[in-house]
Order: sequence, then structure tokens, then C-alpha cells
Amino acid sequence: MRLHNLSPRPGAKTRRKRLGQGESSGHGKTSTRGSKGAGSRTGSAFRPGFEGGQMPLIRRLPKRGFNNVSFGTYYLPVNVGDLETFNNGQKVDAAAMREAGLANGTSDGIKILGKGKLTKKLTVSAQAFSANAKAIIEAAGGSCEVVKG
Repeated sequence: MRLHNLSPRPGAKTRRKRLGQGESSGHGKTSTRGSKGAGSRTGSAFRPGFEGGQMPLIRRLPKRGFNNVSFGTYYLPVNVGDLETFNNGQKVDAAAMREAGLANGTSDGIKILGKGKLTKKLTVSAQAFSANAKAIIEAAGGSCEVVKG
């Protein structure tokens, strides 16, 4: 087999549907939109879940039970490799990480994750640490402080 023998699989390449080119194009008159209704009009776009005026499925199903999502703890993730931007021996807390642009947005705190390498000795204070991140920081000579709230 050579490069000049290669061809796409049958049916993989189809011609573009050329609308508005007259009756003989096979897509004439209504341009494959049908005759009447909202779908035949310009600017029509149905939102996801729209069932043509019928009561949508999400509204037909009963809403029962308890959902714990709103009571969960949401941490902003910061990787250990991102802490390399700080100076050696510096104390890194939530305010310093936000100022450096590593943790943006609202959350219940910051969690340090173990992706990347750290060569500097840092004193890191955050609400949570992964086991791998704690090991990397302490292997570099730094320390981890768990802060409440």
C-alpha cells in the first residue's frame, strides 16, 4: 500500500447540502425545512429540552428528597508546581496565592494538590492538603499549616 492508493472510506466524504439553488437541486422550495411551523421560520432555535409546548420531562418528574450539594465544601485547587513562583523561605497563605492569581473566585478555602515539582523551602498555609502535596512540600524542606475556615 502506498500513499497514492489511500482513499477515504465509502460514505465518509459527502457533498455539502446547497440550499436555495432551485427545484432541480433536490433541496428546492422549502430548503429541507418542511412547510409550516416554527422550524420553517428564520431565527428559530429550540432550547434543549423543549418538547413543542408539551410539559417538559424535567417538569413532569417529581422533585423529592434531599440534595447535599449546597452543603458541601468547595475548595479552590492549587498545584504544588504553581507555588514555585514564590521566593525561597516565603510564607505562602491564601492572600498571597490570590494576589499571585493562583486562586480566584469564591470558595470555602484552598486545597494544595500534588501536581508538579517544588524546589523551594516554603511555609504553606491552606485549608486542605493532599497527601502527595504534603510529602512534596516537606521533602523540599518546607512545612504545611492547616488553617480552619
